Amino acid sequence: MRLTGGQSVLGVVGVFVFFTISGFLVTQSFENTRSPFRFAIKRALRIYPGLLVCLLVSAFVMGPWLTDRPLSAYFADPETYLYVTTNFAMVMATHSLPGVSFSGFGVGSIIDGPFWTLPCEIMMYLMVLALGVLRWLDLRLVIALIALGLVGIWFDTSSSDYVIGSALWLLGFFAAGMALYLSRDKGALRWPFALLAVAGLVISVPLHAFILCFPIFGSYLVIYLALVPLPSIKAARFGDLSYGLYIYGWPVEQVIVRLHGGTMSWQSLFAEALPATAAIAFLSWHFVEAPALRLKPTNATRAESRIMAL
Repeated sequence: MRLTGGQSVLGVVGVFVFFTISGFLVTQSFENTRSPFRFAIKRALRIYPGLLVCLLVSAFVMGPWLTDRPLSAYFADPETYLYVTTNFAMVMATHSLPGVSFSGFGVGSIIDGPFWTLPCEIMMYLMVLALGVLRWLDLRLVIALIALGLVGIWFDTSSSDYVIGSALWLLGFFAAGMALYLSRDKGALRWPFALLAVAGLVISVPLHAFILCFPIFGSYLVIYLALVPLPSIKAARFGDLSYGLYIYGWPVEQVIVRLHGGTMSWQSLFAEALPATAAIAFLSWHFVEAPALRLKPTNATRAESRIMAL
């Protein structure tokens, strides 16, 4: 908030980074897959198994532990089951569980805040799929999508009650990742451009245009820094913990805040939440996500045979 003059919190910037990387990698995935059917199966296996287990743990482990209602009333309340089904279906999602409150803050009863982005992510997958099938994965069209996303930011469509508004607000970040993938071999990622991107972000703050400028400058820096050869921490040896960190971070933080009486410093919260979330993400990857991804069809014929078997 201090760095952006009150325009954004770090968690929201994290969402921008997430959608930028997703746009880059999902476009790459479609080009490498060369089968719309296999692409759809791969994307579903990446999202839904981990999501389902997270929902079940929240509703049937965390909820009964923390609810202030009798367990009989908790399990008799339809909201308990709606939390699982509506969030899994990503349609009119239920955000709370009966009698569960973590703090007195406005978001104190929200079980998992990042879930609002998942329907938007699915819509982006479908967009890439449609553009790929139509053979419209073209840099010029993707630049037009970035412009459309900037319109969504300008009119703040994230405040809409409909998921399409949130998706439009996030479109510019995802499309920026797409554009950077499509232009990766055209000399677009260079350090002078990266310096200009830094300058652009800095200038955007006094102009009160940080979020509006992020799909252009911030997204460029995300991909540039991801691909520039730098010394790195070999975190991947523990598995791909990114999705688990994303979906379990919020509920872990909420539980820790609740155990500390409803309030604590961000430094203390971070110190406790990061290792706890990383441990859960490790389990999610090795026992849920990775086994699910091993079900990915290796070719279209094999995929179709599996569907016929169902």
